Amino acid sequence: MSSWARHIAAAAVLFAASPAWAAGQPPGYYGYGTPATPAQIAGWAISVRPDGQGLPPGHGNVDHGADVFAQQCAPCHGTFGEGETRYPKLAGGSLKGDRPEPTVGSFWPYATTLWDYVNSSMPFPAPHSLAPDDVYAITAYVLNLNNIVPNDFVADQNSLPKVKMPNRDGFIWKDPRPDTHDTACMKACVDPAAVKITSSAEGKNLTPRTTGPLDTSLPQ
Repeated sequence: MSSWARHIAAAAVLFAASPAWAAGQPPGYYGYGTPATPAQIAGWAISVRPDGQGLPPGHGNVDHGADVFAQQCAPCHGTFGEGETRYPKLAGGSLKGDRPEPTVGSFWPYATTLWDYVNSSMPFPAPHSLAPDDVYAITAYVLNLNNIVPNDFVADQNSLPKVKMPNRDGFIWKDPRPDTHDTACMKACVDPAAVKITSSAEGKNLTPRTTGPLDTSLPQ
């Protein structure tokens, strides 16, 4: 039997054996695995909100953060957050001018977001491997590099949400786009049969050709 035929046969057996398509089964049921326990769910519930909800117990200061940063972060981000090779810059920068630099200090709106990102995604070779105290310390150090907190700052559940980031007010949190929800006509409605199409793009040669120079593909 060819490899292709074996794959088809295996898929047919799986399809026939799985109760996912059996009558009476709820959507999303595939007949394998077990429901996640509260402990398993808690292990993955690591996100932190802007107001600090989700931050775990622990603390870390700027000095300890400098040591951990040198070991875990500096190879990519530089000793002082200046960035190495193509890795991002963490400190300094400005959103003004022709070439804005969106760093932690110039762009990020919440200090808790920094903790959340370091905790879940750093260090790059081994994400989510740092202890909470080390994450607090790194967060304090990076904030200090950006002159947002003093040298004696201690990051914890209470102090971190209170840090006012320089660009906090630079974000628009309410969707500025107009309400475009389609609302059904309720009175004095036009008869759909009376609606006539008076203009169409059909035959206007508006679609660029797939061959030939692009600058001659549209009407002049």
